[in-house]
Amino acid sequence: MKDRSTTKGFAVLSAAGMIAKVLSLLYIPFLKGIITDEGYGVYGAAYSVYVFVFVITNAGIPVAISKLISELTAVKNYRDALKGFKLSRFILLIIGIFMTILMIIFAKPLSKLVHYENAYLSILALAPAILFTSVASAYRGYFQGWGNMVPTAVSQVIEQFANAIFSIVFASILIKYGVEAGCAGATIGTSLGAFFSSIYLMIYYERNKRIKVPKGYNELQIKRHSTKEIVKKIAAYGIPITIAVGMTYAGNLIDVANTKARLMAGGLPDAYASTLYGYLVKYQQLINVPISIITSLAVAILPAIASAAAVNDKKQVKSNIMYAFRVCFLIAIPSAFGLSILSKQIFYMLKFGEGAFLMTYGSIVLVLMSVMQIQTTILQSVGKLYTATIYSVIGIIFKIAANYYLIAIPSINISGAIYGSIIGYIIPILLNGRMIKKTLNVKFKLFGGAIKPTISSVFMGGMVYSSFKISFMLLKFLGSGYIRNAVATLISIIIGMYSYIFALILTGGITEEDLKIIPSKLRRFIPKFIINRIR
Repeated sequence: MKDRSTTKGFAVLSAAGMIAKVLSLLYIPFLKGIITDEGYGVYGAAYSVYVFVFVITNAGIPVAISKLISELTAVKNYRDALKGFKLSRFILLIIGIFMTILMIIFAKPLSKLVHYENAYLSILALAPAILFTSVASAYRGYFQGWGNMVPTAVSQVIEQFANAIFSIVFASILIKYGVEAGCAGATIGTSLGAFFSSIYLMIYYERNKRIKVPKGYNELQIKRHSTKEIVKKIAAYGIPITIAVGMTYAGNLIDVANTKARLMAGGLPDAYASTLYGYLVKYQQLINVPISIITSLAVAILPAIASAAAVNDKKQVKSNIMYAFRVCFLIAIPSAFGLSILSKQIFYMLKFGEGAFLMTYGSIVLVLMSVMQIQTTILQSVGKLYTATIYSVIGIIFKIAANYYLIAIPSINISGAIYGSIIGYIIPILLNGRMIKKTLNVKFKLFGGAIKPTISSVFMGGMVYSSFKISFMLLKFLGSGYIRNAVATLISIIIGMYSYIFALILTGGITEEDLKIIPSKLRRFIPKFIINRIR
């Protein structure tokens, strides 16, 4: 797969990811207004259980499908690529049914495990989503393996749009029966969103399942694989990835119980501990907006690296790796600066309520998460699957230990979860970086590509801070409330985007190829003198 197609796939997925995450943010104030801050903590706990079951079910095999198809199509083995997808789809369907039933049966024990017994109904309502996402994940892995990111992108938007609407509708209907029922209503939207997403992907597949075979293709020259061999490949790719991601989210699940228990151990009452955990959930959801772009980059780059590795094209492998890290820093660093500087304003604009202090100093986690995600994808692409798993587990152990100690300190309380995350990401980042250099013999400084984006982000930060102060002062006629803050915040974000691009041009941190990441409709808003200077 060429850099151009990787860039296009990344652009499509990142645009869809941003739309989906913005939709998820927009409905949160309405949802929080229905179920309250305490209820939002219950909702977050139930969702953590769901996400853990989700990744156990869907984390490994879809990536295995993508990697398997990209490798087989790289050597023109189209028949086995299709065979591998159908086998994987069947396996995912069976696992999805099994895990859905388990989630229903163990909903009560799981709610007790995370110290949120009133999350029982919410966990039950989320169970069908596991089956629907299993179906959707199989098709997404198939299309991603071919380098076609459009169906994945569209399905993500459909899923989140349906989720937002139905979550609010059912939460409003059921809240009259109590907070527990209202939270369960909020999670019904997740199951319905996953259902509509899977239906779209199945329809798209049926309409576009014919494979275009290149001229001169001779099937007799292709080495075919038996069903047993393909299943072994799926297991060899899928199991370590499932373990790696599963352990990460197991750590998050432990954090749910650990966080509330340790807050109470520090002397806080049950209800306030749930409220503080709700702050952490809001922080994580906001940070996941830019992370969705990095996830899109990881999804787009994996088949590209795997294809190049399959034909032993070391030059292309290195090129894709350097591209991934460069784009990662170009996006993650300014996002972290922006969220930190405008944390209070963004929380107020989104009607998130309290908890902005977590974002003010915790946005650094965004950069660390992004780097680790790209590193893990690289190691998975070149076959170092268990290595990535072991390093992730080491990071999780340190994170849990740090959280356990820090959160119980009254003067630190919920902020301890941020400090624990920083520790939990730094350790595997250092280990992953060492392994990538050793395995691929790639000479580069891990954070060397972060220098120009950091300098540009500092300049951007100054412009954002100044523009908000000036805008807020000039908009006195709008009063002193919500509208004035929202307008001033949006103005400063727009000025920040342009100032960041301008600073990147001055420092030489952006190329013409990088502009292709930005959707064409948005590129029209970039002044011609900026584009001409890059060229």
